[in-house]
Amino acid sequence: HLNLAATISKPPAACKSQLTGVRGVPKRLSFQTEKPDDRQNRRAADRTQAWVGIKYVYDILRDEILELRLPPGSPVDEVHLAERFGMSRTPIREALVRLAGEGLVTTLPNRSTMVSNIDVLNLNTFFDAHADVTRYHAAAAEFHRPADLKIICKRQEAFASAVAAQDAVAMILTNRDFHTAIAEDGPTSLLLSLFLRLLNDGRRLLRLYYQSYNDRLPAEFVNEHEAMIAAIEASDVELADRLGRTHADQIVTQIQQLFATDNRHHITL
Repeated sequence: HLNLAATISKPPAACKSQLTGVRGVPKRLSFQTEKPDDRQNRRAADRTQAWVGIKYVYDILRDEILELRLPPGSPVDEVHLAERFGMSRTPIREALVRLAGEGLVTTLPNRSTMVSNIDVLNLNTFFDAHADVTRYHAAAAEFHRPADLKIICKRQEAFASAVAAQDAVAMILTNRDFHTAIAEDGPTSLLLSLFLRLLNDGRRLLRLYYQSYNDRLPAEFVNEHEAMIAAIEASDVELADRLGRTHADQIVTQIQQLFATDNRHHITL
């Protein structure tokens, strides 16, 4: 008869080191389970790290697109970006989803991605829509609350600082924040959503607008924001409406002139 007990109690020497842990205790007995709190903290840290990575990629690509360093129509390759940022493709893909939601990149049917084109053919339609929604200044003058004015003033301070620093991307973003705060002061979310879409679509046009001044925006345009705030605070609906339309019109006129500029050089033959 076989001595089964002896056979089981003497494992091969090659296996012995794998089965025993500290002081001969089997490893499976010395394993310590992770506490629930530790597991939650680790998962929270992982999520935070992932979010930071996504935001980092998003911020850089957004700035490059708004600065036109990534020209309209240029390809955006996930593999290349993963190598560039030293990350997996997951945070890259999430950052591109955010950019696509803002209309800055476009996903094609073959799943490739490109920087969204500026729709030059429909610029007149865009300008008309922008002129219509600037009526939110009048709504803000009629319905504003003191707490809202504090937010608007704070956004204006950020815009003025960006202008002083001649930081074009910061000017674009803080200008958007300033006008968004005024639109949020109105009574309807429908107008707000439309205006936010127009602001997002027009950010690269605004880059061209600032570029036409060599990023040295005249002080009078900063003062126009201050005048809007004063009209809203005074509940002067007519003045707020007029200032808003004038402000929008001068931006449109400047961009139209920029596109119509004749930069041809005549060569004498």
